[in-house]
Amino acid sequence: MKIAGMIMAATAALSIASTSVLAQQARTGMVTRIDRISGTITIKDMPDGTTGANTGAATEEFKIQDGARLNALHAGDRVTFAVSETAGTKTITKIDKADAVTKIDKK
Repeated sequence: MKIAGMIMAATAALSIASTSVLAQQARTGMVTRIDRISGTITIKDMPDGTTGANTGAATEEFKIQDGARLNALHAGDRVTFAVSETAGTKTITKIDKADAVTKIDKK
């Protein structure tokens, strides 16, 4: 019985760990709204690739762990971010502006 209990505990721990890893996957999106007072940001998910990039994208509101990070962001910025969910609240743990489109120098 002790072995069965240990196996079940290990399985539960692995399940929780894999959920946490999935929650920390890097996502890409476009900032649509920033509320610096409440420390929230609304981001429209951008699908990978360019096919259908403007259709069907979900918009979600997130709390942000470090409110000072919002000062460098503006609506329309493309960002990469990581989200964790605790007690039903989605919180951005990391956010960075995505690389800008390469500029072509005119001669």
